[in-house]
Amino acid sequence: MKYNLLVLCTFLCISLTFAQNRKIPVDTTITTQHSVTIDGTNMSYTATTGTQPVWDEMGEPIASLHYTYYTRNNVRDRASRPLLISFNGGPGSGSVWMHLAYTGPRVLKIDDEGYPVQPYGVKENPFSVLDVTDIVYVNPANTGYSRTIPETGEKVDRDKFFGINADVTYLAEWLNTFVTRNNRWRSPKYIIGESYGGTRVMGLSLALQNQQWMYLNGVIMVSPADYKVIRVGGPVSSALNLPYYTAAAWHHKALPSELQGKDLLEVLPESEDYTINTLIPAIAKGGFISDAERSAVAKKMAYFSGLNEKDILDHNLDVPTQFFWKNLLKDNGGYNVGRLDSRYLGIDRQLFGASPDYSAELTSWLHSFTPAINYYLQEELKFKTDIKYNMFGPVRPWNNEDDNTRDNLRQAMAQNPYLNVLVQSGYYDGATTYFNAKYTMWQIDPSGRMKDRFEFKGYRSGHMMYLRREDLKKANDDLRNFIVRTTAKGKSAKY
Repeated sequence: MKYNLLVLCTFLCISLTFAQNRKIPVDTTITTQHSVTIDGTNMSYTATTGTQPVWDEMGEPIASLHYTYYTRNNVRDRASRPLLISFNGGPGSGSVWMHLAYTGPRVLKIDDEGYPVQPYGVKENPFSVLDVTDIVYVNPANTGYSRTIPETGEKVDRDKFFGINADVTYLAEWLNTFVTRNNRWRSPKYIIGESYGGTRVMGLSLALQNQQWMYLNGVIMVSPADYKVIRVGGPVSSALNLPYYTAAAWHHKALPSELQGKDLLEVLPESEDYTINTLIPAIAKGGFISDAERSAVAKKMAYFSGLNEKDILDHNLDVPTQFFWKNLLKDNGGYNVGRLDSRYLGIDRQLFGASPDYSAELTSWLHSFTPAINYYLQEELKFKTDIKYNMFGPVRPWNNEDDNTRDNLRQAMAQNPYLNVLVQSGYYDGATTYFNAKYTMWQIDPSGRMKDRFEFKGYRSGHMMYLRREDLKKANDDLRNFIVRTTAKGKSAKY
Protein backbone atom coordinates (compact mmCIF):
# COMPACT_ATOMS: atom_id res chain seq x y z
CA MET A 1 0.00 0.00 0.00
CA LYS A 2 2.83 2.41 0.92
CA TYR A 3 4.54 1.59 -2.39
CA ASN A 4 1.34 2.32 -4.34
CA LEU A 5 0.86 5.63 -2.54
CA LEU A 6 4.45 6.60 -3.31
CA VAL A 7 3.95 5.83 -7.01
CA LEU A 8 0.68 7.79 -7.05
CA CYS A 9 2.26 10.84 -5.37
CA THR A 10 5.19 10.76 -7.79
CA PHE A 11 2.82 10.57 -10.77
CA LEU A 12 0.77 13.50 -9.49
CA CYS A 13 3.89 15.62 -8.96
CA ILE A 14 5.09 14.93 -12.48
CA SER A 15 1.64 15.67 -13.92
CA LEU A 16 1.39 18.96 -12.07
CA THR A 17 4.89 19.93 -13.20
CA PHE A 18 3.94 19.61 -16.86
CA ALA A 19 0.32 20.77 -16.56
CA GLN A 20 -0.58 24.28 -17.63
CA ASN A 21 -3.64 26.40 -18.09
CA ARG A 22 -4.63 26.61 -21.74
CA LYS A 23 -4.08 30.35 -22.08
CA ILE A 24 -2.34 32.39 -24.73
CA PRO A 25 0.63 34.48 -23.53
CA VAL A 26 -0.46 38.10 -23.17
CA ASP A 27 2.76 39.60 -24.54
CA THR A 28 5.43 37.52 -26.26
CA THR A 29 7.44 37.21 -29.48
CA ILE A 30 9.22 34.43 -31.36
CA THR A 31 11.67 35.35 -34.12
CA THR A 32 12.94 33.11 -36.92
CA GLN A 33 14.99 33.61 -40.09
CA HIS A 34 13.95 32.52 -43.59
CA SER A 35 14.49 33.17 -47.29
CA VAL A 36 12.27 33.28 -50.37
CA THR A 37 12.73 33.81 -54.10
CA ILE A 38 10.38 36.43 -55.52
CA ASP A 39 10.37 37.17 -59.22
CA GLY A 40 13.72 35.40 -59.57
CA THR A 41 15.45 37.28 -56.74
CA ASN A 42 16.35 35.44 -53.54
CA MET A 43 15.98 37.48 -50.37
CA SER A 44 16.22 36.77 -46.65
CA TYR A 45 13.60 37.93 -44.19
CA THR A 46 12.74 37.88 -40.49
CA ALA A 47 9.45 36.43 -39.25
CA THR A 48 8.25 37.63 -35.86
CA THR A 49 5.13 35.97 -34.50
CA GLY A 50 3.67 36.62 -31.09
CA THR A 51 1.06 38.39 -29.04
CA GLN A 52 0.50 41.99 -28.02
CA PRO A 53 -2.05 43.19 -25.45
CA VAL A 54 -5.15 45.28 -25.84
CA TRP A 55 -5.40 47.49 -22.75
CA ASP A 56 -8.36 49.09 -21.02
CA GLU A 57 -8.49 52.67 -19.73
CA MET A 58 -6.60 51.63 -16.57
CA GLY A 59 -3.77 49.95 -18.48
CA GLU A 60 -4.95 46.41 -17.72
CA PRO A 61 -4.86 43.79 -20.51
CA ILE A 62 -8.34 42.87 -21.73
CA ALA A 63 -7.26 40.89 -24.80
CA SER A 64 -4.16 39.46 -26.40
CA LEU A 65 -3.91 39.66 -30.19
CA HIS A 66 -1.76 37.25 -32.14
CA TYR A 67 0.12 38.59 -35.15
CA THR A 68 2.84 37.61 -37.63
CA TYR A 69 5.23 40.28 -38.86
CA TYR A 70 7.57 39.88 -41.84
CA THR A 71 10.47 42.24 -42.53
CA ARG A 72 12.89 41.95 -45.41
CA ASN A 73 16.50 41.82 -44.24
CA ASN A 74 19.37 44.04 -45.40
CA VAL A 75 17.15 47.07 -45.99
CA ARG A 76 19.24 50.22 -45.72
CA ASP A 77 16.41 52.70 -45.22
CA ARG A 78 13.59 51.13 -43.19
CA ALA A 79 11.91 54.53 -42.80
CA SER A 80 11.06 54.75 -46.49
CA ARG A 81 10.01 51.11 -46.76
CA PRO A 82 6.20 50.63 -46.72
CA LEU A 83 4.33 48.65 -44.08
CA LEU A 84 1.28 46.63 -45.16
CA ILE A 85 -1.20 45.84 -42.33
CA SER A 86 -3.42 42.89 -43.23
CA PHE A 87 -6.84 41.85 -41.91
CA ASN A 88 -9.35 39.24 -42.97
CA GLY A 89 -13.04 39.51 -42.31
CA GLY A 90 -15.98 37.45 -41.17
CA PRO A 91 -16.42 39.14 -38.80
CA GLY A 92 -14.77 36.40 -36.76
CA SER A 93 -12.27 35.14 -39.32
CA GLY A 94 -8.58 34.67 -38.59
CA SER A 95 -5.90 36.27 -40.76
CA VAL A 96 -4.97 32.88 -42.22
CA TRP A 97 -6.51 33.39 -45.67
CA MET A 98 -4.44 36.23 -47.13
CA HIS A 99 -1.48 35.26 -44.93
CA LEU A 100 -1.06 31.75 -46.38
CA ALA A 101 -2.54 32.23 -49.83
CA TYR A 102 -2.01 35.79 -51.10
CA THR A 103 0.62 38.29 -50.02
CA GLY A 104 2.89 36.37 -47.62
CA PRO A 105 6.20 34.60 -48.38
CA ARG A 106 4.59 31.16 -48.02
CA VAL A 107 1.44 29.85 -49.73
CA LEU A 108 -0.66 26.71 -49.52
CA LYS A 109 0.19 23.56 -51.39
CA ILE A 110 -2.83 23.54 -53.73
CA ASP A 111 -3.33 22.95 -57.42
CA ASP A 112 -3.29 25.80 -59.95
CA GLU A 113 -7.06 26.33 -59.68
CA GLY A 114 -7.09 26.38 -55.86
CA TYR A 115 -8.25 22.85 -55.04
CA PRO A 116 -6.70 20.96 -52.07
CA VAL A 117 -3.95 18.41 -52.50
CA GLN A 118 -2.32 16.09 -49.98
CA PRO A 119 0.00 16.05 -48.18
CA TYR A 120 -1.10 19.43 -46.85
CA GLY A 121 1.42 22.17 -46.20
CA VAL A 122 3.04 25.32 -47.57
CA LYS A 123 5.56 26.27 -50.22
CA GLU A 124 7.37 29.43 -51.35
CA ASN A 125 5.25 32.24 -52.78
CA PRO A 126 7.16 33.54 -55.81
CA PHE A 127 4.68 36.42 -56.19
CA SER A 128 4.64 37.79 -52.60
CA VAL A 129 4.81 41.57 -52.19
CA LEU A 130 7.46 41.17 -49.47
CA ASP A 131 9.97 42.44 -52.01
CA VAL A 132 8.46 45.95 -51.82
CA THR A 133 6.77 46.10 -48.40
CA ASP A 134 7.00 44.63 -44.91
CA ILE A 135 3.77 42.92 -43.82
CA VAL A 136 1.96 42.30 -40.54
CA TYR A 137 -1.03 39.93 -40.31
CA VAL A 138 -3.36 40.71 -37.41
CA ASN A 139 -5.90 38.38 -35.79
CA PRO A 140 -8.70 40.40 -34.11
CA ALA A 141 -10.10 39.26 -30.76
CA ASN A 142 -11.15 35.58 -30.60
CA THR A 143 -9.81 34.82 -34.10
CA GLY A 144 -6.69 32.78 -34.82
CA TYR A 145 -4.80 32.53 -31.52
CA SER A 146 -6.13 35.88 -30.26
CA ARG A 147 -8.27 35.81 -27.14
CA THR A 148 -10.19 38.18 -24.90
CA ILE A 149 -9.24 38.25 -21.20
CA PRO A 150 -11.97 38.41 -18.54
CA GLU A 151 -11.62 41.41 -16.28
CA THR A 152 -10.87 40.58 -12.63
CA GLY A 153 -13.81 38.72 -11.16
CA GLU A 154 -15.97 39.60 -14.17
CA LYS A 155 -16.88 38.35 -17.62
CA VAL A 156 -15.48 39.77 -20.84
CA ASP A 157 -17.12 43.06 -21.80
CA ARG A 158 -18.16 42.06 -25.32
CA ASP A 159 -19.18 45.61 -26.18
CA LYS A 160 -15.50 46.55 -26.31
CA PHE A 161 -14.76 44.15 -29.17
CA PHE A 162 -17.65 42.74 -31.13
CA GLY A 163 -19.21 45.42 -33.29
CA ILE A 164 -18.30 47.61 -36.26
CA ASN A 165 -17.25 50.63 -34.21
CA ALA A 166 -15.77 48.76 -31.23
CA ASP A 167 -13.66 46.65 -33.60
CA VAL A 168 -12.27 49.75 -35.31
CA THR A 169 -11.58 51.57 -32.04
CA TYR A 170 -9.53 48.91 -30.24
CA LEU A 171 -7.67 47.82 -33.38
CA ALA A 172 -6.61 51.41 -34.08
CA GLU A 173 -5.22 51.65 -30.55
CA TRP A 174 -3.47 48.28 -30.91
CA LEU A 175 -1.87 49.37 -34.19
CA ASN A 176 -0.52 52.52 -32.53
CA THR A 177 1.32 50.31 -30.05
CA PHE A 178 2.55 47.95 -32.77
CA VAL A 179 3.90 50.77 -34.93
CA THR A 180 5.60 52.35 -31.92
CA ARG A 181 7.19 49.11 -30.71
CA ASN A 182 8.53 48.33 -34.16
CA ASN A 183 9.74 51.85 -34.99
CA ARG A 184 7.52 52.23 -38.07
CA TRP A 185 6.12 55.72 -37.58
CA ARG A 186 8.06 57.13 -40.54
CA SER A 187 7.10 54.34 -42.94
CA PRO A 188 4.40 54.75 -45.63
CA LYS A 189 1.47 52.68 -44.36
CA TYR A 190 -1.19 50.60 -46.11
CA ILE A 191 -4.10 48.65 -44.68
CA ILE A 192 -5.66 45.74 -46.56
CA GLY A 193 -8.90 43.98 -45.61
CA GLU A 194 -10.75 41.10 -47.22
CA SER A 195 -14.55 40.66 -47.14
CA TYR A 196 -15.78 42.15 -43.82
CA GLY A 197 -12.21 43.41 -43.63
CA GLY A 198 -13.29 45.92 -46.29
CA THR A 199 -15.70 47.48 -43.80
CA ARG A 200 -12.97 47.27 -41.15
CA VAL A 201 -10.32 49.11 -43.15
CA MET A 202 -12.76 51.78 -44.32
CA GLY A 203 -13.44 52.54 -40.66
CA LEU A 204 -9.80 52.25 -39.63
CA SER A 205 -8.71 54.77 -42.26
CA LEU A 206 -10.35 57.60 -40.31
CA ALA A 207 -9.86 56.16 -36.81
CA LEU A 208 -6.11 55.84 -37.34
CA GLN A 209 -6.00 59.36 -38.72
CA ASN A 210 -8.22 61.19 -36.22
CA GLN A 211 -7.70 59.12 -33.04
CA GLN A 212 -4.09 57.93 -33.45
CA TRP A 213 -2.77 60.68 -35.77
CA MET A 214 -1.50 57.98 -38.11
CA TYR A 215 -1.87 58.87 -41.79
CA LEU A 216 -2.08 56.24 -44.51
CA ASN A 217 -0.96 56.08 -48.12
CA GLY A 218 -3.39 53.40 -49.17
CA VAL A 219 -6.49 51.36 -48.36
CA ILE A 220 -6.91 48.06 -50.21
CA MET A 221 -10.27 46.29 -50.15
CA VAL A 222 -10.27 42.66 -51.32
CA SER A 223 -13.76 41.34 -52.17
CA PRO A 224 -15.22 43.95 -49.79
CA ALA A 225 -18.48 43.47 -47.90
CA ASP A 226 -20.42 46.74 -47.79
CA TYR A 227 -23.30 46.36 -45.37
CA LYS A 228 -24.84 49.58 -46.65
CA VAL A 229 -25.98 47.43 -49.58
CA ILE A 230 -25.82 43.78 -48.55
CA ARG A 231 -27.98 44.00 -45.43
CA VAL A 232 -30.32 46.74 -46.61
CA GLY A 233 -31.88 44.85 -49.51
CA GLY A 234 -34.20 46.52 -51.99
CA PRO A 235 -33.98 47.18 -55.72
CA VAL A 236 -30.34 48.27 -55.82
CA SER A 237 -29.06 45.41 -53.67
CA SER A 238 -31.03 42.86 -55.68
CA ALA A 239 -30.19 44.19 -59.14
CA LEU A 240 -26.46 44.45 -58.45
CA ASN A 241 -26.30 40.63 -58.40
CA LEU A 242 -27.06 40.27 -62.11
CA PRO A 243 -23.53 40.86 -63.48
CA TYR A 244 -22.26 38.21 -61.05
CA TYR A 245 -24.96 35.82 -62.30
CA THR A 246 -23.71 36.54 -65.82
CA ALA A 247 -20.10 35.78 -64.88
CA ALA A 248 -20.89 32.52 -63.08
CA ALA A 249 -23.21 31.34 -65.84
CA TRP A 250 -20.58 32.19 -68.46
CA HIS A 251 -18.01 30.11 -66.57
CA HIS A 252 -20.36 27.09 -66.56
CA LYS A 253 -21.33 27.62 -70.22
CA ALA A 254 -24.95 28.23 -69.22
CA LEU A 255 -25.55 31.43 -71.23
CA PRO A 256 -27.13 31.67 -74.69
CA SER A 257 -24.66 31.02 -77.52
CA GLU A 258 -24.63 34.69 -78.50
CA LEU A 259 -23.06 35.56 -75.14
CA GLN A 260 -21.18 32.32 -74.59
CA GLY A 261 -19.22 32.88 -77.78
CA LYS A 262 -17.76 36.14 -76.43
CA ASP A 263 -15.00 36.60 -73.85
CA LEU A 264 -16.14 37.23 -70.29
CA LEU A 265 -14.85 40.81 -70.31
CA GLU A 266 -16.91 41.52 -73.44
CA VAL A 267 -20.06 40.12 -71.87
CA LEU A 268 -19.91 41.78 -68.44
CA PRO A 269 -20.18 45.42 -69.63
CA GLU A 270 -23.46 44.52 -71.37
CA SER A 271 -24.86 43.02 -68.17
CA GLU A 272 -23.61 45.95 -66.07
CA ASP A 273 -25.20 48.49 -68.40
CA TYR A 274 -28.52 46.65 -68.31
CA THR A 275 -28.38 46.45 -64.52
CA ILE A 276 -27.79 50.16 -63.98
CA ASN A 277 -30.06 51.57 -66.67
CA THR A 278 -32.95 49.09 -66.81
CA LEU A 279 -33.06 46.52 -64.01
CA ILE A 280 -32.77 48.82 -60.98
CA PRO A 281 -35.64 51.09 -62.18
CA ALA A 282 -37.73 48.04 -63.10
CA ILE A 283 -37.44 46.38 -59.69
CA ALA A 284 -38.03 49.75 -58.02
CA LYS A 285 -41.49 49.86 -59.60
CA GLY A 286 -42.50 46.79 -57.59
CA GLY A 287 -46.06 45.63 -58.16
CA PHE A 288 -46.85 48.66 -60.30
CA ILE A 289 -44.61 47.63 -63.19
CA SER A 290 -46.62 46.86 -66.34
CA ASP A 291 -47.08 43.25 -67.39
CA ALA A 292 -45.30 43.93 -70.67
CA GLU A 293 -42.28 45.49 -68.98
CA ARG A 294 -42.16 42.74 -66.35
CA SER A 295 -42.09 40.06 -69.06
CA ALA A 296 -39.45 41.90 -71.07
CA VAL A 297 -37.23 42.30 -68.02
CA ALA A 298 -37.59 38.64 -67.01
CA LYS A 299 -36.64 37.57 -70.53
CA LYS A 300 -33.52 39.74 -70.47
CA MET A 301 -32.58 38.59 -66.97
CA ALA A 302 -32.81 34.98 -68.15
CA TYR A 303 -30.60 35.92 -71.10
CA PHE A 304 -27.94 37.36 -68.78
CA SER A 305 -28.20 34.80 -65.94
CA GLY A 306 -28.81 31.36 -67.39
CA LEU A 307 -31.88 30.99 -65.15
CA ASN A 308 -35.36 29.99 -66.24
CA GLU A 309 -37.59 32.92 -67.25
CA LYS A 310 -40.56 31.54 -65.29
CA ASP A 311 -38.46 31.22 -62.12
CA ILE A 312 -37.51 34.88 -62.47
CA LEU A 313 -41.14 35.92 -62.88
CA ASP A 314 -42.12 33.77 -59.88
CA HIS A 315 -39.60 35.77 -57.82
CA ASN A 316 -41.07 39.09 -59.01
CA LEU A 317 -37.71 39.83 -60.71
CA ASP A 318 -35.97 39.73 -57.32
CA VAL A 319 -33.95 36.49 -57.54
CA PRO A 320 -32.03 35.60 -54.35
CA THR A 321 -28.42 34.50 -54.69
CA GLN A 322 -29.22 31.29 -52.80
CA PHE A 323 -31.72 30.32 -55.49
CA PHE A 324 -29.12 30.99 -58.20
CA TRP A 325 -26.49 28.79 -56.49
CA LYS A 326 -29.01 25.97 -56.15
CA ASN A 327 -30.68 26.14 -59.56
CA LEU A 328 -28.20 27.40 -62.17
CA LEU A 329 -27.08 23.86 -63.03
CA LYS A 330 -30.20 22.01 -61.89
CA ASP A 331 -30.84 20.70 -65.39
CA ASN A 332 -27.16 20.48 -66.33
CA GLY A 333 -25.52 17.92 -64.08
CA GLY A 334 -27.62 18.75 -61.04
CA TYR A 335 -24.80 20.41 -59.10
CA ASN A 336 -25.06 23.46 -56.89
CA VAL A 337 -22.41 26.18 -57.35
CA GLY A 338 -20.30 27.73 -54.63
CA ARG A 339 -21.27 30.87 -52.76
CA LEU A 340 -17.85 32.47 -52.33
CA ASP A 341 -16.51 31.03 -55.56
CA SER A 342 -19.04 29.73 -58.07
CA ARG A 343 -16.45 27.72 -59.98
CA TYR A 344 -16.76 25.09 -57.22
CA LEU A 345 -19.47 22.45 -57.45
CA GLY A 346 -21.43 20.65 -54.73
CA ILE A 347 -23.89 17.76 -54.50
CA ASP A 348 -27.13 18.20 -52.56
CA ARG A 349 -29.47 15.56 -51.17
CA GLN A 350 -32.14 16.54 -53.68
CA LEU A 351 -32.31 18.68 -56.80
CA PHE A 352 -35.40 20.61 -55.71
CA GLY A 353 -34.92 23.52 -53.33
CA ALA A 354 -34.32 27.23 -52.81
CA SER A 355 -30.76 27.03 -51.48
CA PRO A 356 -27.79 24.61 -51.39
CA ASP A 357 -27.21 22.21 -48.52
CA TYR A 358 -23.69 23.55 -47.95
CA SER A 359 -21.03 25.88 -49.37
CA ALA A 360 -18.99 23.75 -51.73
CA GLU A 361 -16.04 26.13 -51.88
CA LEU A 362 -15.64 26.69 -48.14
CA THR A 363 -15.39 23.00 -47.29
CA SER A 364 -12.77 22.68 -50.02
CA TRP A 365 -10.74 25.59 -48.67
CA LEU A 366 -10.83 24.37 -45.08
CA HIS A 367 -9.26 21.13 -46.34
CA SER A 368 -6.09 23.08 -47.15
CA PHE A 369 -5.97 26.06 -44.81
CA THR A 370 -6.61 24.43 -41.42
CA PRO A 371 -3.75 21.90 -41.40
CA ALA A 372 -1.42 24.36 -43.14
CA ILE A 373 -1.75 27.24 -40.67
CA ASN A 374 -1.42 24.93 -37.65
CA TYR A 375 1.67 23.29 -39.11
CA TYR A 376 3.22 26.54 -40.31
CA LEU A 377 2.90 28.63 -37.14
CA GLN A 378 3.94 25.85 -34.77
CA GLU A 379 6.63 24.05 -36.77
CA GLU A 380 8.15 26.65 -39.11
CA LEU A 381 7.63 29.83 -37.06
CA LYS A 382 8.05 27.99 -33.71
CA PHE A 383 5.02 29.49 -31.98
CA LYS A 384 4.09 26.65 -29.61
CA THR A 385 0.70 26.67 -27.90
CA ASP A 386 -2.17 24.36 -26.98
CA ILE A 387 -4.64 27.10 -27.89
CA LYS A 388 -6.79 26.20 -30.89
CA TYR A 389 -6.33 28.33 -33.99
CA ASN A 390 -9.82 29.73 -34.64
CA MET A 391 -10.44 29.77 -38.37
CA PHE A 392 -13.78 31.29 -37.34
CA GLY A 393 -14.03 32.54 -33.78
CA PRO A 394 -16.90 33.23 -31.35
CA VAL A 395 -17.62 36.91 -31.95
CA ARG A 396 -21.38 36.98 -32.35
CA PRO A 397 -23.70 38.71 -31.75
CA TRP A 398 -21.95 41.44 -33.75
CA ASN A 399 -23.18 45.03 -33.39
CA ASN A 400 -23.77 46.45 -36.88
CA GLU A 401 -25.33 49.73 -35.72
CA ASP A 402 -24.06 53.16 -36.75
CA ASP A 403 -22.11 51.94 -39.76
CA ASN A 404 -20.52 55.09 -41.17
CA THR A 405 -17.42 53.38 -42.48
CA ARG A 406 -18.03 54.27 -46.12
CA ASP A 407 -18.19 57.97 -45.29
CA ASN A 408 -15.28 57.56 -42.86
CA LEU A 409 -13.09 56.57 -45.80
CA ARG A 410 -14.32 59.53 -47.83
CA GLN A 411 -13.50 61.89 -44.99
CA ALA A 412 -10.07 60.35 -44.47
CA MET A 413 -9.31 60.78 -48.17
CA ALA A 414 -10.52 64.37 -48.16
CA GLN A 415 -8.26 65.19 -45.21
CA ASN A 416 -5.26 63.28 -46.56
CA PRO A 417 -4.21 63.89 -50.20
CA TYR A 418 -1.78 60.94 -49.95
CA LEU A 419 -4.57 58.41 -49.41
CA ASN A 420 -5.48 56.20 -52.39
CA VAL A 421 -7.82 53.20 -52.67
CA LEU A 422 -7.48 49.89 -54.53
CA VAL A 423 -10.45 47.49 -54.84
CA GLN A 424 -9.82 43.88 -55.91
CA SER A 425 -12.63 41.42 -56.66
CA GLY A 426 -13.21 38.05 -58.31
CA TYR A 427 -15.93 37.88 -60.94
CA TYR A 428 -17.23 34.54 -59.61
CA ASP A 429 -17.72 35.71 -56.02
CA GLY A 430 -21.41 35.35 -55.13
CA ALA A 431 -21.17 36.57 -51.53
CA THR A 432 -19.59 40.01 -52.01
CA THR A 433 -20.01 40.43 -55.73
CA TYR A 434 -17.58 42.34 -57.92
CA PHE A 435 -20.31 44.71 -59.13
CA ASN A 436 -21.32 45.43 -55.55
CA ALA A 437 -17.66 46.34 -54.93
CA LYS A 438 -17.71 48.68 -57.91
CA TYR A 439 -20.91 50.25 -56.62
CA THR A 440 -19.35 50.78 -53.19
CA MET A 441 -16.36 52.46 -54.82
CA TRP A 442 -18.65 54.76 -56.78
CA GLN A 443 -20.62 55.71 -53.66
CA ILE A 444 -17.73 56.54 -51.34
CA ASP A 445 -17.21 59.96 -52.91
CA PRO A 446 -20.51 61.14 -54.44
CA SER A 447 -18.88 64.40 -55.57
CA GLY A 448 -16.53 62.54 -57.90
CA ARG A 449 -13.73 64.96 -57.07
CA MET A 450 -11.45 62.19 -55.77
CA LYS A 451 -12.32 59.47 -58.29
CA ASP A 452 -8.82 59.56 -59.80
CA ARG A 453 -7.57 58.13 -56.47
CA PHE A 454 -9.68 54.97 -56.81
CA GLU A 455 -8.70 51.88 -58.79
CA PHE A 456 -10.65 48.65 -59.46
CA LYS A 457 -9.12 45.33 -60.52
CA GLY A 458 -11.14 42.22 -61.42
CA TYR A 459 -10.05 38.57 -61.67
CA ARG A 460 -11.40 35.35 -63.20
CA SER A 461 -11.91 33.63 -59.88
CA GLY A 462 -13.93 34.06 -56.70
CA HIS A 463 -13.88 35.68 -53.26
CA MET A 464 -10.28 34.57 -52.65
CA MET A 465 -9.16 35.23 -56.20
CA TYR A 466 -5.55 34.55 -55.27
CA LEU A 467 -6.19 30.79 -54.92
CA ARG A 468 -6.02 30.51 -58.70
CA ARG A 469 -2.32 30.66 -59.55
CA GLU A 470 -2.75 32.95 -62.56
CA ASP A 471 -4.66 35.43 -60.40
CA LEU A 472 -2.22 35.03 -57.49
CA LYS A 473 0.42 36.54 -59.73
CA LYS A 474 -1.84 39.18 -61.26
CA ALA A 475 -3.34 40.30 -57.95
CA ASN A 476 0.07 40.60 -56.28
CA ASP A 477 1.40 42.51 -59.27
CA ASP A 478 -1.55 44.90 -59.09
CA LEU A 479 -1.01 45.37 -55.35
CA ARG A 480 2.74 45.82 -55.80
CA ASN A 481 2.24 48.43 -58.51
CA PHE A 482 -0.32 50.26 -56.36
CA ILE A 483 2.09 50.45 -53.41
CA VAL A 484 5.02 51.58 -55.53
CA ARG A 485 2.89 54.19 -57.32
CA THR A 486 1.33 55.69 -54.17
CA THR A 487 4.40 56.16 -51.99
CA ALA A 488 4.94 59.91 -51.84
CA LYS A 489 8.67 59.98 -52.75
CA GLY A 490 9.11 63.49 -51.37
CA LYS A 491 5.92 64.94 -52.84
CA SER A 492 4.05 67.30 -50.50
CA ALA A 493 0.62 66.30 -49.19
CA LYS A 494 -1.42 69.15 -50.63
CA TYR A 495 -4.16 69.76 -53.17
